[in-house]
Amino acid sequence: METTTLSKKSLWAGWIISVLVILFLLVDAGMKIVKAAPSMEGSTKLGWPADGVQPIGFVLLICTILYTIPRTAIIGAILLTGYLGGAVAIMIHAQAPYYFPIVFGALAWLGVYFRDAKLRLIL
Repeated sequence: METTTLSKKSLWAGWIISVLVILFLLVDAGMKIVKAAPSMEGSTKLGWPADGVQPIGFVLLICTILYTIPRTAIIGAILLTGYLGGAVAIMIHAQAPYYFPIVFGALAWLGVYFRDAKLRLIL
């Protein structure tokens, strides 16, 4: 199998993008897990039952942790894509702007693309 190496610039760019995505997702997951008022209000406005917000936060936390670990970053990106796809569907159903989860999904993949040589080989 052919191998490829990453330049330092690519690796740094990948980690910078990934860290920004990770920080946002960790805050979002944390707010859902602790049932912070803004998160609860926003989620129930979108149609989620209040008792479903915390489990969604745990799912997001697990996906984000997998994305953070270099060995599991690709599976984490796949799971985050599913999570964010669900967010897009909910936003469309609620007739709310849905571009944010799409942009975040693209950034998540861009970050892992820049920091993972194996993914570059696959693509």
